[in-house]
Amino acid sequence: MTTRRVFLGSAAAALLNARPNARVKIGVTDWNLRQTAKVEAVALAKSLGFDGIQVSLGRAVDGKLPLDNAEIQARYLSEAKAQNIPINSTCLDVLHVNYLKSDKLGQKWVSDGIRITRALGSNVMLLPFFGRGALSTAEEKNYVGDVLRELAPEAEKANVALGLENTISAEDNLKILERAKSKAVLVYYDVGNSTGGGFDIVREIQMLGRKNICEIHLKDNPHYLGEGKIDFPAVVHAIRDIGYQRFAVLETDCPSHSVEADMRRNLTFLRRLFTDAKV
Repeated sequence: MTTRRVFLGSAAAALLNARPNARVKIGVTDWNLRQTAKVEAVALAKSLGFDGIQVSLGRAVDGKLPLDNAEIQARYLSEAKAQNIPINSTCLDVLHVNYLKSDKLGQKWVSDGIRITRALGSNVMLLPFFGRGALSTAEEKNYVGDVLRELAPEAEKANVALGLENTISAEDNLKILERAKSKAVLVYYDVGNSTGGGFDIVREIQMLGRKNICEIHLKDNPHYLGEGKIDFPAVVHAIRDIGYQRFAVLETDCPSHSVEADMRRNLTFLRRLFTDAKV
């Protein structure tokens, strides 16, 4: 029988150490499946045809993250194994409340999240910086870089990448990575967020390159993929050209209000693009 240790190790290795010529796999966020921090999201993602699921770690309750629970983690691992689908990444959703740029409690959540992410068999954790937690000034960006430099040894030991998802430019993200001085601190690139910020996403993907991107969100909300402003064929070709071989994750809205129908529609569109581009 496969031991839990072997399962965790093999799942983590498969994510950031993709095989040569391996195709890009497509995952989906549990929150866009309307199953935030619920184990039922695993089976739903599989039934819709996705290759992986990104799991929210939830908001803190009584000083603890919802998934900081060995029994719940065991349920996730059991379901992922039963469905033959990995938890490709997690999201530290609580940073929407305790901003890493200004709240010491945010640092505790990152530390806890590293441990939980590893326990779930994943090695990518998204760190969000939005709303009042967005990085607006040079001081805030430098502070976050310094905080991440302190947290990075723990992430490196656990083989967990800390992925920065935000509204700043690729150049500014690279400055934070340089300040953090760790292979564990990377960019979680979101084409929708960056398009909304007025950035040239193809240029940014090329600038960041494969080594600086731990995972990618694909969306053009509130539209279906291919029906909004983003040139997804160009995005897919940029992903191919940098040699990216990790997960691309749908964070798409459901215009028809049917999760199943809209997710299948976006997934079908994206798979066709990836097949045509030989990604």
